[in-house]
Amino acid sequence: MEREQLADFLRRRREAIRPAEVGLADSPRRRTSGLRREEVAMLAGMSVDYVVRLEQGRSSQPSTQLLGALARALRLSDDERDHLFHLAGHHPPPADEVARLARAGLVRMLDLLGETPAVVLSDLGEVLAQNRVSLLMMGDHTRHTGDRRYMVYRWFNDPAARGVHPPEEQEHQARQMVADLRAVAGRRSSDPVVTGLVERLRETSAHFRRLWAEHEVAVRRANRKTLLHPRVGRLVMNCETLVTPDLGQQLLVFTPADAETRERLELLRVLGTEEFPSEVSGRLER
Repeated sequence: MEREQLADFLRRRREAIRPAEVGLADSPRRRTSGLRREEVAMLAGMSVDYVVRLEQGRSSQPSTQLLGALARALRLSDDERDHLFHLAGHHPPPADEVARLARAGLVRMLDLLGETPAVVLSDLGEVLAQNRVSLLMMGDHTRHTGDRRYMVYRWFNDPAARGVHPPEEQEHQARQMVADLRAVAGRRSSDPVVTGLVERLRETSAHFRRLWAEHEVAVRRANRKTLLHPRVGRLVMNCETLVTPDLGQQLLVFTPADAETRERLELLRVLGTEEFPSEVSGRLER
């Protein structure tokens, strides 16, 4: 671990980012060039004290999880992220783990979208990053581990995950998920991550087995779905999916489909996270 170089790199990257780039308010009265340490700590989900110790070269060796969080908070490019890992005495994450880190360009787009709900997804439907409004609308989907990271797995194995959609829409959503997974399985036919997920779904869900056997294939680009939010009620959202050139990650953007939904979404922004029901975060599915 090269503490002094790591400290210098983190300071310089922090100072190079304007608050507006990460969705924070800027002000001519700010004395700090770039982000404040407490802002980096907030974005990375770690303590301010630890960020201070990292920048002063006094910290213990950060874990790979902390480095990944710092890379996202500081909007590092792939090369910068690998450099960060090297300075901290770790090998850069292998290809399968890199795929689970939201790309810096997509994270910047999340910031630029501001008050429009949006998430970054892997091609298997794992939420890699969310902006504030999507957190209000759907809860924190980055907290899941194991197979529950994948929306399709939760959909077919947890009744609560389907409850955010009206019953009349659930079969349509299920078919879309399976058809999308079939397309991914075709592109990544020799990937054990994909084949293993499909096999576990076939073992645990008769509904999935039936739909999988129909061999429908469809990569989703645009969609409309109705969400039943416990605080503001029915939200009818248009969903636009933008994909990276290699189809490995997607930016899913939600926009209100009608005036009533627009008003309810605005109310949700005003209400904020106060008394946000914890069970909601496992309920909204792609």
